[in-house]
Amino acid sequence: MTQQTTSTLERPSATDQAPQAAAPPSEGFLATWRRLSLGLWLAPVGIAALIGLLYVYYQGLDLENAVRQTGSALRWDTKLWPQLVQHVQISFWATVIVIAIAVPLGIVLTRPAFRRVGPYIVAVANSGQALPAYGLLVLVAAGLGMNARAAVWAFVVYALLPVLRNTMVGLDNVDRAVIEAGRGMGMTRLQVLTRIELPLAVPVILAGVRVAMVLNIGMATLAFLIGGGALGVTIYSGIELNQNSVLIVGAVLVAIVALTFDWLGAVAERYLRPRGV
Repeated sequence: MTQQTTSTLERPSATDQAPQAAAPPSEGFLATWRRLSLGLWLAPVGIAALIGLLYVYYQGLDLENAVRQTGSALRWDTKLWPQLVQHVQISFWATVIVIAIAVPLGIVLTRPAFRRVGPYIVAVANSGQALPAYGLLVLVAAGLGMNARAAVWAFVVYALLPVLRNTMVGLDNVDRAVIEAGRGMGMTRLQVLTRIELPLAVPVILAGVRVAMVLNIGMATLAFLIGGGALGVTIYSGIELNQNSVLIVGAVLVAIVALTFDWLGAVAERYLRPRGV
């Protein structure tokens, strides 16, 4: 009887013998998706909170006294709003031109016939960020004049590298077996590029576009140095007049623009990528 009891106790139960049920393979993906979506939609809440704080701070200023001391630098209708519009326009068009140049150039440089010249072109694009920002603005202004157009082209040169390099990296990282499978199905080189390579490289390319966009928004604060206007005028006025209120308003407006465009880039990166990538 004792032996039977002992053997019964030592014998593992059916529950112990059965392997543990594996977690659904989609559980990790769903958790990641929820985390990414949560962060993606919390960002505009933070941006809205920052806008609210700036509004409360601006309304709390003694505007009449501040305008008298700063030469109307804090007037919303005649100073801040036009400069904000200029800032967005300069940053937007510089980024659009960068995409129009860097993405096609990156595609060309990843083709077998042009791979040899790729490192030299990247080195030239890298010179835009190697030069000091002020020196780059002066060089471009010397050729195009002191205006917003010169500022746009200076920022194009400055922000070209991230988009160009990410386009090349994204295309080079596409699995060669997938490309060969497409060719084996009878696709032409152009069809392989447009239907396989570019869709798979979209996440990496969009990451480069986000970097270029934020760089352009930050650089746009220097556009006033060559007559481009933008919010750099307000920031410089705050430094020159030793008025912290002007400096804070200008800097926070730039931060709001940068955060907003970065969030829009994150949304594009999240929803423009092909399914399953």
